[in-house]
Amino acid sequence: MKNLLNFLCILVFFSSTNGELVDIDSNNIETVLNSHELVFINFYADWCRFSRMLAPIFKAASDEAIKKFPQTGLVALGRVDCDKNPDIAQRFSVNKYPTMKLFRNGQMTKREYRGQRSADALVNFLKEQMKDPIHHFATEEEMDDFEARKRSIIGYFSSKDSKDYETFEKIAKSLKEDCDFFVAIGDVSSKERQSGDNIIFRPTGGDPDMVYLGSLSNHDLLKAWSTDKCVPLVREITFQNGEELTEEGLPFLILFHKKEDTESLELYKKVLSRNLIHEKARVNFLEADCDTFSHPLHHLGKSTSDCPLIAIDSFKHMYLFPNFNDLSVPGKLKSFLEDLHSGKLHREFHHGPDQSDNAAKENAPPKKTPPGTVEKIQEEKKKQDPKTTPPESIFKKLEPSEHRYSLLKRSKDEL
Repeated sequence: MKNLLNFLCILVFFSSTNGELVDIDSNNIETVLNSHELVFINFYADWCRFSRMLAPIFKAASDEAIKKFPQTGLVALGRVDCDKNPDIAQRFSVNKYPTMKLFRNGQMTKREYRGQRSADALVNFLKEQMKDPIHHFATEEEMDDFEARKRSIIGYFSSKDSKDYETFEKIAKSLKEDCDFFVAIGDVSSKERQSGDNIIFRPTGGDPDMVYLGSLSNHDLLKAWSTDKCVPLVREITFQNGEELTEEGLPFLILFHKKEDTESLELYKKVLSRNLIHEKARVNFLEADCDTFSHPLHHLGKSTSDCPLIAIDSFKHMYLFPNFNDLSVPGKLKSFLEDLHSGKLHREFHHGPDQSDNAAKENAPPKKTPPGTVEKIQEEKKKQDPKTTPPESIFKKLEPSEHRYSLLKRSKDEL
C-alpha cells in the first residue's frame, strides 16, 4: 500500500510539472530540480511591475515548451515568489526582479538568462540548451589535424554507453560556454586509449596538452578540473559581459592595455598566477582594451597613451596602481590588493595617509586625526592634486538597468 501511494505521488508530480508552469517553494524545489535535466525558473515579486510584465510571457513560453519537450523529466519551467520564499531567493543570490536562472541536473548554471523577453526567445534559449555540445571525431585524420581555436577538452572513450562518457557529457553541457568539447569513440580513439578511457585539455596557442589524472566517473572531481582549465584566471571584460561580471559581486583588478600589447598581458598573468592565485575567490582578475574603455581611464586622470596601467574598481571607487613598472617588484601588487581588503585605500582617501604609517617612519607614537578635519583634508587634497581623489566606480554602471529590473538594495563594504 505504501509503495502504491509513493507511485501515485510521483505520478501526480510529473503530471503537474509536465502540464503547466510549476509553482516552486521550499517543499518541492529539490524534487523539481532533481527530476529534470533542465529547469528554467523565473524568480519574481508581485509588487514588481517588470515581474508582472514578464508573467504572461513566461507562462506562454512554458505552454510552448511542453509541446517542444514532451518527454518526462526533460524540461520544466517554474516560478518562485521571492516574497513568500525569501530563503530560496537568498540561496540562489537573487538581487533583482525578475531574475531567470537555468538549472541543469539539479545545479544552477553560472549565467542567468539576459536575453530578449518574449515567449519565442525563451523557448529558443531552451532549444539551444538542449543541443548536444560535443563535437565528434569521425576519423583519425580529423584528430591529427585538429587545432584548438578555443580552450578545448577532448575525451577518448571505448563506448558512449559508459558511466565515464555520461559524466563527460554532463560536464560538457555545463561548461559549453567556456570550452569546446570533442570526443572520439571506439576504434578512432584506440591509439589514445592505451591504458583505458582518457581525457585531455588542449589550450590555444600551441601550449602542451594536459591530461586528467583523476577518476573519469567522479563528476565533482572532473568538473572542478574542467572548470579550472576552461575558465581562465584573467578574463576580458567587454560591454557584453560587464553586467554578468558585476553581478558576481567581486571587486575588479583590471589591466588596461592595447590589444596589440600582449607582453604586458603575459606579465600580468604571470604575476597573478605566481603570487595571487589564492585571491581568485575574492577578486575578479580582468583585462580591458584601452580604446574600448577610454572612459574609465579618463576618470582616473589617464588616457589611452598611458596604457598599460592597472586599477581596482571596488564598485564604490576606482584606485590606480601607482606605477605599472612596479608590477615585477615582489609583493607590490599583493600589497595593493591587501590595502583594498583592509580598507586602507578607502580610509586614506577620506583621512589622508595612515597616521600609524607616518608614526612608524618617524619613530613617534601615532596621532589621531582631530575631530572635524576630514572635510578639510579632502578639500585640501582636491586643491593640491585633483587626480589623487579616487573617482567613483565606472564599472558599477554596467550593473543591471533599473529600466529592466527592480533592483534590491545590497549591502556592500565601502572599499
